[in-house]
Amino acid sequence: MNIGQLIEMLSTMPKDAVVLIENGVGLSSIGALEFIDSQGLGAPAEVILQPSNDE
Repeated sequence: MNIGQLIEMLSTMPKDAVVLIENGVGLSSIGALEFIDSQGLGAPAEVILQPSNDE
C-alpha cells in the first residue's frame, strides 16, 4: 500500500475514528510516523507507523 492508497481508504472513514496498529501483543493507537527517504536505486521512500507507548 502506498500513501495515496492509504489516504484514499482513510478518507472514506469517519473523521473521529481512532487508528490502531498491531503491536505484537494486541492493538495500540498510532503514536508517531517515521519517514525514511529512498535508500538507493529503485528503493521507494517509506513511512513507518509507530505504536503509542502510552498503553
